Amino acid sequence: MSKVKIELSFLLPGVPDARDKCVERIGERLRMHTGIDDAHLSAADESQPDRLCIHFDPDAISMVDVQQIARREGAKLDDRYGHFVRRIESVHARRASAIESRLSRVGGVLEAAVAPDGAVRVEYDRNVTDDQAIETALRKWSKTSELVEADHAGHKHEDEGHEDDDDHGGHDHAHGGIFGPRSELIFAVLCGVFLLVGWLLETFTPVIDWIPLGCFIAAYIFGGYYTVTEAIEKIRAGKFEIDFLMIVAAAGAAWLGAWAEGALLLFLFSIGHALEGYAMGRAKRAIEALSELAPKTARVRRDGSESEIPVEELVVGDVVIIKPDERVPADGFVIAGESSVNQAPITGESVPVDKRPVDDAGSAASDPESLPPEHRAFAGTINQSGSLEIQVTKLASENTLARVVTMVSEAETRVSPTQKFTKKFERYFVPSVIVGVVLLLFAPLVIDETFSESFYRAMAVLVAASPCALAIATPSAVLSGVARAARGGILVKGGGPLESLGSLDAIAFDKTGTLTEGEPKVTDVRTADGVDETDLLRTAIAVEDLSKHPLAKAVVRDGKKRLGEGEFGSGGEIPDATDLQSITGRGIQATVEGDVVHIGKDDLFAEVDGPPLPDSVRQIVESLERNGRTTMIVRRGDRYLGVIGLMDTPREASKRTIARLRELGIERMIIISGDNQQVADAVAKEVGLDEARGDLMPDDKVNEIKKLQSEGGVAMVGDGVNDAPAMASASVGIAMGAAGSDVALETADVALMADNLDHLPLAIGLSRATRRIIRQNLWMSLGMVAFLVPATILGLNIGPAVALHEGSTLVVVFNALRLLAYKPSP
Repeated sequence: MSKVKIELSFLLPGVPDARDKCVERIGERLRMHTGIDDAHLSAADESQPDRLCIHFDPDAISMVDVQQIARREGAKLDDRYGHFVRRIESVHARRASAIESRLSRVGGVLEAAVAPDGAVRVEYDRNVTDDQAIETALRKWSKTSELVEADHAGHKHEDEGHEDDDDHGGHDHAHGGIFGPRSELIFAVLCGVFLLVGWLLETFTPVIDWIPLGCFIAAYIFGGYYTVTEAIEKIRAGKFEIDFLMIVAAAGAAWLGAWAEGALLLFLFSIGHALEGYAMGRAKRAIEALSELAPKTARVRRDGSESEIPVEELVVGDVVIIKPDERVPADGFVIAGESSVNQAPITGESVPVDKRPVDDAGSAASDPESLPPEHRAFAGTINQSGSLEIQVTKLASENTLARVVTMVSEAETRVSPTQKFTKKFERYFVPSVIVGVVLLLFAPLVIDETFSESFYRAMAVLVAASPCALAIATPSAVLSGVARAARGGILVKGGGPLESLGSLDAIAFDKTGTLTEGEPKVTDVRTADGVDETDLLRTAIAVEDLSKHPLAKAVVRDGKKRLGEGEFGSGGEIPDATDLQSITGRGIQATVEGDVVHIGKDDLFAEVDGPPLPDSVRQIVESLERNGRTTMIVRRGDRYLGVIGLMDTPREASKRTIARLRELGIERMIIISGDNQQVADAVAKEVGLDEARGDLMPDDKVNEIKKLQSEGGVAMVGDGVNDAPAMASASVGIAMGAAGSDVALETADVALMADNLDHLPLAIGLSRATRRIIRQNLWMSLGMVAFLVPATILGLNIGPAVALHEGSTLVVVFNALRLLAYKPSP
């Protein structure tokens, strides 16, 4: 059995996420072809996004045929299925559910998700419908002129008519209507006014009965308008939810002549929803603040002259000028000027980062992601002390900030496990309540009371049993948690990772670049018998100069220093190397001056052709490894030249981060590394970890993570590129330094934008706080139902029942909003 891996972005360019259902579909389609045994998602182990791994029988089908079939099926799927991502005004959970129901009923829509803060995601069949039809329906149903598109490459377009949220006075959550975006809140207030006037007239004045009755009817109209419209939509979609229960209860109160109590029910229900939407608007604005970080215009130098242009018109290669106290308009690298830049808006780093120009703009432009932090700049960050000139490396629609905004919007539409549970609970609970209420109507057959008394009790139970607080308990906490994380430079891709991370007590760390600086230094150069150190270094530098691995860069940098900064006499120049080949997890091979050169671990030389490793060289390797060195053996042709020893120092933040994680309740922390066991043990001991597992190939790392998964779940912390397979196998994959890596942004469940371990405790602590608040909200919502149902059966009036019911909903929402102010313990 053979296998081939093909990039998902190549097969399915329209898919926003590797977890999209189109990935399952293409796997199913491929498995239908003769000779293809399996097709599944496989995260890359190199600097590429997620890929599809296809297992096939080479005797039945060739690799070329497999690739052609995959491309053909991918093209069919991409032509067939579309993905629509937009943002509307923030709404309350029930309204979001109503819009979701309506979108689901549009012909051709396969899946729709609407978050209370306005994020909308729809997957549809292009043969049946299109973007325009869905957008038209969404505009009609959300009744908003504000519709922001975020496509899957991170593009963001605002339609005409978009206004700043502040223009709405903070109530941008409400539906459109005759009063504009504040209509629902105004309707709720009018309901309360007519209710109060009617009650005062009925209680304290001798006016004729129809005048207060008219006020109560007006209160019913204003208080029930949005509830009725949403309930009708859900009933048409085959859903009987809380809105329906409220309408029945209000209608029942009116039928009994208890107009005031029915109007009070509608007033409290509608005002509660309006306030809930207002609260959700806060979470939305916290996220939208990200998209407002980048300036609208940029000062650009073209053809020797400076001009100010919209950031959307910037192209790759432009040079932009940023003066002190101005925001950086685009991602790029510094080519002139020195300054410090406040990167907190993007990465959450509290200390400004010093910036200086690159040495060679041409080579920097060819691989900007490999540049160190002191050269790179991100859109939305703030220049402080001096002027900078930055060469643009990404379009405004593709920069780090745009990608984060898009990913956060998509994350909000992903349903967490607790949300799935509550939705399933509601699906069975609401019909059960209706059945129970119908049975209560027959109480006069059993006890001595009138039908009107039984009906009144049944309506009170109907109100008490409506799980409004349960519906918003989890979404409000997830949205607040995602918003707070984004403000702290942490991208969390939905409620699933947020909840999972909060429940885990084990974390696995990749060593190089995560717990260590990722900048190893050459500490030892030990030659074999009869070999000159210069020959060893010249050969090693020539080969390693072709590689981008951190160890290779260290050999080139420090090796040249040992040879006198590269200024050698005759015969001392570094030769040219060609034909670089990577031997995964073991080393590399190249050709130097006609000789095949191998550099790598001792395992490498047991696999490749040529003489075995001499005992003298093996003893050097063992001696260096006992002292915590990473070793690289160099063989040129059939001659062993010697061993280079390197050491990567632990990050300064590693020790304190591990200590803080223990305080947060993380009981088990493990290093997994491709380095030898002695090196892994030395680093683990220095930073205070329990376990170290070394000598691991990429596949071994995946197996270790799967083993830890089976023991109760584990989070994996790495760089999101070389560690992608292991991260994909963990409960939660956490990537560090994601602001500098598109691949890390795509592959991780949680992305720490800064390359800083100090942000990990914030992610863990916030996840734990979110999980704690979700549990509190569930207990509050279910507890109130458990209290009110028997209380109303035993005689509690509908008025107090409504007050307690709506009060619990607001308590749940504002409890969740506490997450926006979350601060990690010092």
